Amino acid sequence: MWEGLRAPTPPPFLLAPLPEFPFLARMIFSRRCALVFLACVLALPAVAATRAQPTRPGATDNATAFKGAIVIDAATGQTLLEDRADFSGAPASMAKLMTLAVLADLLKQGRLSLDSNITVTAPDTRIGGTQVWLKEKEVFPVEELIYAMMIQSANDAAYMLARTAAGSIDAFVELMNAKARELGMKATTFRTPHGLPPANRRLADGDLTTPRDFALLCRHLVLRTDVLKYTAVKKRDFGPPVRAKAVEMVNHDHLLERVDGVDGLKTGFTNGAGFCLASTALRNGRRVIVVVMGSPDSKTRDLKVTELLARGFLALPIGGPAFRSELPQSPVARAPLPATEQKPAADAPPVIKFSLPKR
Repeated sequence: MWEGLRAPTPPPFLLAPLPEFPFLARMIFSRRCALVFLACVLALPAVAATRAQPTRPGATDNATAFKGAIVIDAATGQTLLEDRADFSGAPASMAKLMTLAVLADLLKQGRLSLDSNITVTAPDTRIGGTQVWLKEKEVFPVEELIYAMMIQSANDAAYMLARTAAGSIDAFVELMNAKARELGMKATTFRTPHGLPPANRRLADGDLTTPRDFALLCRHLVLRTDVLKYTAVKKRDFGPPVRAKAVEMVNHDHLLERVDGVDGLKTGFTNGAGFCLASTALRNGRRVIVVVMGSPDSKTRDLKVTELLARGFLALPIGGPAFRSELPQSPVARAPLPATEQKPAADAPPVIKFSLPKR
């Protein structure tokens, strides 16, 4: 019964024309102009504030900046700051610091000498990663190979030194682990003299340590060895006079000559370990050691270590003992000149400076 029915069409709604008021249109236009002008004035402080903000990225949260870190007073061994300091991971090339510690013991015992010439063998030339490209039958003194291991982070040099010093790599690794036990590094196991990962890439089968353990090693090195003689060097040639063309070695530690007082110790990186750095600096007679492991990239690592060095010096007890090494002090890497006096390269990493309050 409802078929064929449609809603009725409403009659058209007629609008009467509005009267014209020219002065009203002018008033509306003037008001709109005033509102636009006011909005622009109010926006100026916000724009200025945005432009005034520094271009340098903000501080990275510790949770993502590293997997573990510790800061200690080198003179006393006191822990100044720590964050997941018992994180267990691969030290990567930082393992070469233990290689140096063992070599230092053998040098003191007279079982090795810095000017001893040793010959490259075929196995020494087959080590991957960073190297100085040793060639079979080349002959180099022990000290030149130590420079290569610490500046270039040369894996072939570390392997060659370990093989020569102990007769075999396995025997040298035993010495590394014995030294770790002597220093109280309870959560540390070494399996290589260079820090390269195992063939199966399983972290558990490679070198393992913690920031807390590694700080013990670093303190031993700065107190009782001349490690800083090697780690404070920014650039050095390897090869002459044995080679016609030298390998220009550049230290992987970006903080050298950029952060005040930094003179060591060692960087490390593998995909499994992330970016690691054991660093130390001497300021006003006090020395601080920082160990950071597992950073996502080198820039984050370097900025965080720089921050931790500054915080470490601020955390030192007032009137605490000055640092005293058993060996002569290393040449300290000073911070660069101000930007007004020295123009950095366009691709250079950022220069970090701090003004510490006087006590």
